[in-house]
Amino acid sequence: MGLSKYDRKTRIRRRIRKVSFGTESRPRLSVFRSNKEIYAQLIDDISGKTLAAASSRDKDIAVQGTKTEIAGAVGKAIAEKAKKAGIETVAFDRGGNLYHGRVKALADGAREGGLKF
Repeated sequence: MGLSKYDRKTRIRRRIRKVSFGTESRPRLSVFRSNKEIYAQLIDDISGKTLAAASSRDKDIAVQGTKTEIAGAVGKAIAEKAKKAGIETVAFDRGGNLYHGRVKALADGAREGGLKF
């Protein structure tokens, strides 16, 4: 019998985490996608601290539309918070999700906002 969906995603997440490592100058942009919401965090893995966070549940993200459009707005919001914190480049961590749809929209929104990765 093969791996369950959750086990497969966990294995992919661990494989990604080996490569993408966040520092204070170049934090890891971690994406978590649930069925309804999407969350993004800038994480310094050395000190284990979250430097900035944005999600579709935030009050300042008042975009109505599809979940993909909302994910793009979250990407722009995290880029704006990163600029305030003095961060320009990040290591992207898709969190075991495929790079398309909402995860890609969030990444494109972050790039539009000025983040480099």
